[in-house]
Amino acid sequence: MTVDANLVNNVTAFIWHEADLLDHKEYQDWLTLWNDSGLYIVPTDNNETDYEATLNLALDDKDMRRMRVTRLESGESVSAGAASMTVRMMSRVRIVEQNEEQVTARCAMTLNELRHGKLITYPADVEYILTPKGSSYSIQRKVVKLLHADGYLRTVSFIF
Repeated sequence: MTVDANLVNNVTAFIWHEADLLDHKEYQDWLTLWNDSGLYIVPTDNNETDYEATLNLALDDKDMRRMRVTRLESGESVSAGAASMTVRMMSRVRIVEQNEEQVTARCAMTLNELRHGKLITYPADVEYILTPKGSSYSIQRKVVKLLHADGYLRTVSFIF
């Protein structure tokens, strides 16, 4: 598949922008990146594809994303009580599929969390389905496949 270098650059810039918003806890701006029908998914089984019929760490529609952000910003959740600092490194962006209505991209993410003086790393493969929106995109679906999703995860005080 031949991919336009401008498309790769634009998608990469969008993914980097999203990561920067999350690292700087700009959650309200992050919410504006989503389509109303978009889904944020963190599966427990990385081989599963029927996310709505299986157990997930997160399967958030618009309302759940908003509630998650409200809890993180208000400190109402246990995990928000000791909010961590994060740095995401997004790399290996690849356009998997594209048409006039959407772009499917995959990338690697290394999320580093500093909490209570301890550094924890969460490596993941991330898949985005993006829809064109003006000169940028909006997120229709984001699937974060943590390498150790089936193992122990501490209380998470951030969005992957």
